[in-house]
Amino acid sequence: MDKKKLLVIGIIIYLASTAVAFGVSRIFAPKIDGDLVSPQSLITDSEGNVQIDPGEPKTESCPLNGMLFTKTERSIWEGRRPLAVMIENHTDARPQSGLGSADIVYEAVVEGGITRFMGVYYCGVAANNINFSPVRSARTYFLDWVSEYDALYAHVGGAGKCNDPTVDEKAKALCQIDRYGIKDMDQFGISYPTCFRNPDRLSKTVATEHTMVCSSNGLYFVAESRDWTNVDEDDVSWDEDFRSWEFSDGDKAQDTPDATKISFGFWDGYKDFNVIWDYDKADNSYKRTMGGEAHTDFETKKQITAKNVVVQLTKETGPVDEHKHLLYETIGTGDAFIFKNGEAIEGTWSKNKRTARTLFYDENGKEIQFVPGQIWIEVVPKGKKVDF
Repeated sequence: MDKKKLLVIGIIIYLASTAVAFGVSRIFAPKIDGDLVSPQSLITDSEGNVQIDPGEPKTESCPLNGMLFTKTERSIWEGRRPLAVMIENHTDARPQSGLGSADIVYEAVVEGGITRFMGVYYCGVAANNINFSPVRSARTYFLDWVSEYDALYAHVGGAGKCNDPTVDEKAKALCQIDRYGIKDMDQFGISYPTCFRNPDRLSKTVATEHTMVCSSNGLYFVAESRDWTNVDEDDVSWDEDFRSWEFSDGDKAQDTPDATKISFGFWDGYKDFNVIWDYDKADNSYKRTMGGEAHTDFETKKQITAKNVVVQLTKETGPVDEHKHLLYETIGTGDAFIFKNGEAIEGTWSKNKRTARTLFYDENGKEIQFVPGQIWIEVVPKGKKVDF
């Protein structure tokens, strides 16, 4: 066989394997209210994005953040479970890819005053194949939030295998992933093209640890191969014990907003991680600034916004070992500031066990009703000042 034929065969095999890996033609659609959206009727583009009829009404509420989507999108997400992805926040990693598409985002310090994000994806990525980057390693306190969703957990390694004597027992995230039975999507067990190093993502040279890219369709395809869809290998649905937050019926700004600029830091002296959320009354949303610059999503080139911002104050302990790992109190109660509709609510948070939902309450003990849309949970060491 000559070289030209071998080349053609090689290209065909590569294209076929890539299509399978990204699951372009594998969109599963359960029944919704008696209607069936056939998988064959869902048209995808070359990037794996489902083409949604622009005239289709958005009537379906996302159980994670209350935002409305189409029945077509719901038919896709109901065959899946939430996907939690660790995304780093080193200055060399900015701007990140994928944060703007998350339903919920958590932010907390890892080591050395550097924060890390965990995006929770479910409804917002149903019809879209999203790139996440840079994906980084697991930390123990994020596992307590992953457990609220029985989510797939995408990360690149993490702190502490069970037999690692250099890591504090309470900080051994990799050991706990196994012990808790978390649906582990560690990149070390996932190959190209689902996850890969892309040193050219940004127009600057960065260290290798800042280059990992993973795709949402690829991760969901891998999860399906492990029998982790909307149900697990034991046929238990992810939302069997899920407790959704409460959401308001509308999206209406206050006539006279009392919190138009929210600002706080995580550690003193680490200005690159100081955060400002500026309220935009016209859009009834908050625009994010970090380290003095507008925080944008690399994929969309748009400034990151949120409908709700929560500052959860909690006890920080550490460093607890030679790796300078930290611990955060995620189970218990504490103070919180909740910002929505241009108003500031001084309230509390409560979580009674690892798998339970973190709930937020106002000063009268009434559960918070979030505005439908993206929610950011900023986990800040208690004692830090929050200005608004």
